[in-house]
Amino acid sequence: MSYVTKEQIERAKQLDLLTYLQCFETYELVRCSRNTYSTRTHDSLKISNGKWFWWSRGIGGRSALDYLIKVRGLSFPDAVLQIDGNSPVQIPSTACAVQQDLSPAQLELPEPYETSNRVVAYLSKRGISRDVIDFCLDSGRLYESRMYHNAVFVGFDLAGTPRYAAIRGTTKTRYMGEAPGSDKRYSFAIPADGNSAELHVFESAIDLLSYCSFTAISGKDWRQSHQLSLAGVYSPKDKKDEGIASAALTDYLQSYPEVKRLVLHLDNDNPGRSAVSMIQQLLSQTYEIFDEPPVRKDVNDDLRNYRKLREELTR
Repeated sequence: MSYVTKEQIERAKQLDLLTYLQCFETYELVRCSRNTYSTRTHDSLKISNGKWFWWSRGIGGRSALDYLIKVRGLSFPDAVLQIDGNSPVQIPSTACAVQQDLSPAQLELPEPYETSNRVVAYLSKRGISRDVIDFCLDSGRLYESRMYHNAVFVGFDLAGTPRYAAIRGTTKTRYMGEAPGSDKRYSFAIPADGNSAELHVFESAIDLLSYCSFTAISGKDWRQSHQLSLAGVYSPKDKKDEGIASAALTDYLQSYPEVKRLVLHLDNDNPGRSAVSMIQQLLSQTYEIFDEPPVRKDVNDDLRNYRKLREELTR
């Protein structure tokens, strides 16, 4: 067994994970946003504000020592020696020499059409309130593409730069996709008009707008809380999509630290319920979490059913 001194242990405890990777394993770092990184080996492991958290495993910590033990599986003495410069674990000699491109992929937004009439008609048919649609059009979060006249839902970073776009067909083909270069960490969202502690979470942009419409119908101000779409959810067993659902949520919570309460409106199906369980498992010790599933499959189904019933009652 390796032997380490108290001095070596104290030095190892002082080193945070970001600094460790920047100095010794630059090839492992992937920049997600201005203040957030992930690793190439585990894309659901996020590093920000002096802390790290491995979302798909529910494991977190502060130091590089924590990371080497919990993620890499090193023993405590070997992890100390890895940090202290006498590592028994080989670090590739090219680690500090090779410069990795950490810049995000370039988003390729569809060319906009002259008007958004088809998108307005499509969303209105799905029960979305006109004032909610107009807000999204005016703020650049929504427009109609020139090709195919699709609805384009745009997500921004904190600097106001478009970083994500969900594309939804407005015809019976029901096309759904994303613009090339889309970063799910910046999926479609509407921040609160003020310092709100509440964040409502949805699977899709249309579900988000449906909830805003419900709020408007009830006579309340739908801008008084944060609204976030996860751009879909994933099954915890699906390794291919590991961490996708949490990427948007993680970045949003880091960008808006005033949020203390999460209200989940994910779909009433197996993937939606599994995602709720995962979020509760990972975040319940830090946030108040309320699960408010739709009565039908999703929030938009509930909205359309509500509008239909109200029309029948007024005939």
